[in-house]
Amino acid sequence: MDKIRVRGGTRLTGTVEISGSKNAALAIMAGALLVDGKVTLHNVPRIGDIHTMMELLNDLGVSAQFVDRTSVIIDASNVLYLEAPYEVVRRMRASFNVMGPLLARFGFARVPVPGGCDIGARPVNFHIDGLRRLGANLHTEHGVYTAEARKLTGTSIYMDFQSAGATQHLMTAACLANGVTVIENCAAEPEVVDLAEFLNSLGAHIEGAGTTTIKVTGVERLTGGEHTIIPDRQEAGTFAVAGAITRGDIVMRGAVVEHMRPVVNKLEEAGIEVSADSRSMKVRATDRPRAVDIKTNPHPAFPTDLQQPFAALLSVADGTSVITENVYESRFRYVNELNRMGANIRVSARNAVITGVDRLTGCPVAATDLRAGAALICAALAAEGETEMVGVEHIERGYEDLVRKLRGLGAAIERCE
Repeated sequence: MDKIRVRGGTRLTGTVEISGSKNAALAIMAGALLVDGKVTLHNVPRIGDIHTMMELLNDLGVSAQFVDRTSVIIDASNVLYLEAPYEVVRRMRASFNVMGPLLARFGFARVPVPGGCDIGARPVNFHIDGLRRLGANLHTEHGVYTAEARKLTGTSIYMDFQSAGATQHLMTAACLANGVTVIENCAAEPEVVDLAEFLNSLGAHIEGAGTTTIKVTGVERLTGGEHTIIPDRQEAGTFAVAGAITRGDIVMRGAVVEHMRPVVNKLEEAGIEVSADSRSMKVRATDRPRAVDIKTNPHPAFPTDLQQPFAALLSVADGTSVITENVYESRFRYVNELNRMGANIRVSARNAVITGVDRLTGCPVAATDLRAGAALICAALAAEGETEMVGVEHIERGYEDLVRKLRGLGAAIERCE
């Protein structure tokens, strides 16, 4: 079983390069299915989820491959199959987002119910309801969704919850629909904006991305082009926590502070020094962090993907903190592992009450999902002694070369087979 071994107690210093956004890249790669031609994407992270999406596209008959370290060419000129294989879709929730583009372009798609990290109920009903409103005839049988439509038609869609994945999916599907589609109460994440800019560069007509109302005027076709993926704000936030918990001094090159305002605010509230320019963000900590309260919600509120790493930071804070998880109800499964390292965290419903302790101690732990793994590594970096973490595959789904990058900042960390 693969493990990550960390010997804690080293102050992180130096500069780390932030990779391209996982969530933006996955949505954009699915969106490339709309194009009868080649799309070149730059700043694509080499992570497990990207390789899964490339495998899925190749299984559909699309040519998708890395042509250098961070550039991918996708050619969807000759899509051969309109059914996504279960063995790929079960590994990653974002796989479901190929349904909309396939349906919009070819009038048919068959995609299994998706998998991904086990962090609570994440039904695809927002996706399904939206596609039906666009005119799709859609049903499920034996765990597979089948969608048909001669031509999607513009409509009004009101989302009960600001789901980033559903917003990206429906916005993509509406690009080739007849008429105008208005999506209200939609997600405003930077990754939604990046997808809209990508699609517009290919000839789509999308307005309002970054607000809670998006207007999509359908076009006949999209043409090939190039696009550079935005930096990953969740990776930047994780490194910010790693720097803060080790009382370090690190620069995250490529981090966009405007994408991370709620995270920066909580770091500063905890007594962490944060500075930024147009190309990087710096975090410096000299003392024990102060306790803060956090409530997760869709952007521009505090991101659910960073509550777990922040729980590690607050576990050694001075005082008592409360994290309220308003997005996924099962996102506190990692707490038992932090408590094994000496943290004092009590969970009740959607709240985690964290009483800061003077120190954590290393021990064997297991990552239950992607961001839980990030939280445990952050804790291990500050803990006394050695920590061994299993569940490495979760980390590698979403972080590019995390061990190498942390070692470059001075961490005593290695990946062991």
